[in-house]
Amino acid sequence: MEAPPQSARETRVIEANAVALGVSIETLMENAGRAVAEEAARHLKGPTDGIAILAGTGNNGGDGFAAAHYLKQWGFSPDVWLLGPPGEIRTSPARRCYERIAPTTRLHVGVPRSQDLGGYSLVIDAMLGTGQHGEPRPPVREAVLALNGADVPVLSVDEPTGLGSAVAVHPRWTVALQAVKAGMTTENSGEILVRSIGIPPAAERETGPGVFLLYPLPAPGSHSRRTGRVLVVGGGPYAGAPALAGLAILRSGAERAVVAAPQPAAGHIQSFSPNLIVHPIGTDRFQPSDVPSLLHLVEQLRVDAVVVGMGVGDAPESAAAMTDFVGRVRGRPIPLVVDADALGSLGTVRAPSEGSAPCVATPNRHEFDARFLDLRESVPDSRLEAARRIAQERRLTILAKDEVDLLTDGARAYRNGHHHPAMTVGGVGDVLAGVVGSLVARGVDGLDAARLAAYWVGEAGLRAFSQKSWGLVATDVIDELPGALRDGLTRVER
Repeated sequence: MEAPPQSARETRVIEANAVALGVSIETLMENAGRAVAEEAARHLKGPTDGIAILAGTGNNGGDGFAAAHYLKQWGFSPDVWLLGPPGEIRTSPARRCYERIAPTTRLHVGVPRSQDLGGYSLVIDAMLGTGQHGEPRPPVREAVLALNGADVPVLSVDEPTGLGSAVAVHPRWTVALQAVKAGMTTENSGEILVRSIGIPPAAERETGPGVFLLYPLPAPGSHSRRTGRVLVVGGGPYAGAPALAGLAILRSGAERAVVAAPQPAAGHIQSFSPNLIVHPIGTDRFQPSDVPSLLHLVEQLRVDAVVVGMGVGDAPESAAAMTDFVGRVRGRPIPLVVDADALGSLGTVRAPSEGSAPCVATPNRHEFDARFLDLRESVPDSRLEAARRIAQERRLTILAKDEVDLLTDGARAYRNGHHHPAMTVGGVGDVLAGVVGSLVARGVDGLDAARLAAYWVGEAGLRAFSQKSWGLVATDVIDELPGALRDGLTRVER
């Protein structure tokens, strides 16, 4: 299956994962510069052809500086137009690439005019790359207009400056670094030339610390308030599982965790923590007659997501209640996380239309085989392909927990091995489902929520194991969630 175009955020996630795997940003920039220089040279007759590089002050400009270095090595004499003062170059790798070429390159600081560019055989657009939003602001805006007004072939780096806005470069070619970026077409990017820059396959196919870039920090102007109200529907024979999910929801940043559980489990859950809001429903276990009360809670509390299934038990009447409830919630614009005893409902509930709210299933290996595959033995590759097919058919995101977790929404697929064997202790799966619920409640896409939750819970478990060893329990993992998040956000560049 062909990979979808890569978003700006996904590009940053992959780069952060690559750095964690030992590939530096400097190396990636060097490889990008060489790829751009090779494509530029391919479209020139020889070193006597004039070439200009329009460079911004970010990493896209750094790629342009690196391209200038290689072109000079091959006998070309590129001119560099830096759109801002050298002191405004924002990153260390870009600054190093600039300082390497500065002594021997004809440099111009400022915005060129159209007539300044018209005499070149080729202009490299290295002004803005991935991460640009909206219409370019001065001085980039003026440089784009000048470039579009010059009758000269243009080669853009990674994506055209101003892509998707009314003020955008119209290149003849674009060197897409590692992957085609979202929004690029031959109409707005010219011929798209995909070039590898040395990112390891694991950085793209496996979870890594870059997933912390997916964490939903409060938007500017929101006064940093917490958001996300999550309803946990669970309990009956067991009280601990929904309580663990609720506490994980709070520790992963959601505003509120409400647990709906039968009596007497509801009383036990409330005794675990005053931070949980608990609503008793029905008698000793869920019944089909409880579904209207649960749906009323969904409406009354105006929840942003529902997590369902943990601790419900396998009584036939409870299974019928879960199937009815899950089917009704799936028809609403409310994200849903389905775990444990509610997983069986996904085989009978009709898949909603495309574009519906995320539904994330979190089975362990046994549950995945029994509920989804009905297999006992299968090789890892076939399991992943089967998960992709099922996720696509049922419009699910599947987070299949195992020694190596499998994560897919049908279009994309990842693996996660970032955890410790001690985490197979009971309750950690409930923690994971709670973290997923906290994330989808705050607008994170289902698969992105699964990726971040799997790696984050694994990191919390590794931290807990360093202190508790094989005595680790699920509440230890919950306690480590905030610290793992703090360090994860510090590690990645926001």
